[in-house]
Amino acid sequence: MKLYSPSTIQDIRERYDFKLSKSLGQNFITDRNVIGKIIEGAQIGPDDMVIEIGPGIGVLTAAAAEQAARVVAIEIDSKLIPILSETLAGYDNIRIVNQDVLKTDINGIIDEERSAGTFTGSVKILGNLPYYITTPIIMGILENGTEAESITIMMQKEVADRIKAAPGGKTYGALSVAVQYYCTAEQVAVVPKEVFIPRPKVDSSVLHLSIRSERPVELTDEKTFFACIKHGFGQRRKTLLNSLTGVNGLSKDEVRAVLQEAGIDPVRRAETLDIKEFAAIANIVAAHCRR
Repeated sequence: MKLYSPSTIQDIRERYDFKLSKSLGQNFITDRNVIGKIIEGAQIGPDDMVIEIGPGIGVLTAAAAEQAARVVAIEIDSKLIPILSETLAGYDNIRIVNQDVLKTDINGIIDEERSAGTFTGSVKILGNLPYYITTPIIMGILENGTEAESITIMMQKEVADRIKAAPGGKTYGALSVAVQYYCTAEQVAVVPKEVFIPRPKVDSSVLHLSIRSERPVELTDEKTFFACIKHGFGQRRKTLLNSLTGVNGLSKDEVRAVLQEAGIDPVRRAETLDIKEFAAIANIVAAHCRR
């Protein structure tokens, strides 16, 4: 069954009286080449387990099951469960979990599957994410210390551009620094809006995020690091002296002293700082707060 075929998708929708949910951001892929690029980009080995977020009718799920030892697909929409039972009936290495991924203990699933001996390799996360919750899903996976080697996901191109942005540009922001603290980001493909049912208003991108085994900077306090990022980009047109005032309760004069100690010009803006400079500021802020 060619699950990416528009006629197959239409047939399934009619037989199950399935209506695509705007609130869940459901858009199904209709291009086999895009599916191939996502699977190739995920770098799935024969001993690996794939955790898929939002399988839809099982297009990526089936392709992943051809490569991996085990696939666990997490789907929030209960109306898709009987459809997935049909479309994936030919595979014995797939488990469907009917849950909200934001409320799912992914590490618990990994521990269960590893203990059951369903896979012996690495964990790879993949999915075609709803645009409206892309950032919470990615940051949730990263902040919770999910035991995965990589995340390969399709998302709104604008969000992907922000994630992989370098300092100095308009797309570089808090999301760029936060994700790049945990991962290295590589673009796998740009996907035109025409290859989806229903057609979204914008193009998508597939990113491969390799989760770092070691952080790129040493931090005294991670919470302070992210607070500095949030303050810095919260009013991105302001100078660092102004935007960082108030972080961890510091006054403007204290922020000026922090920036001077870090060797950073107080009239610079957050978008010009790289991750090492943010770390330097955060470590000095943390030290000031302990005094």
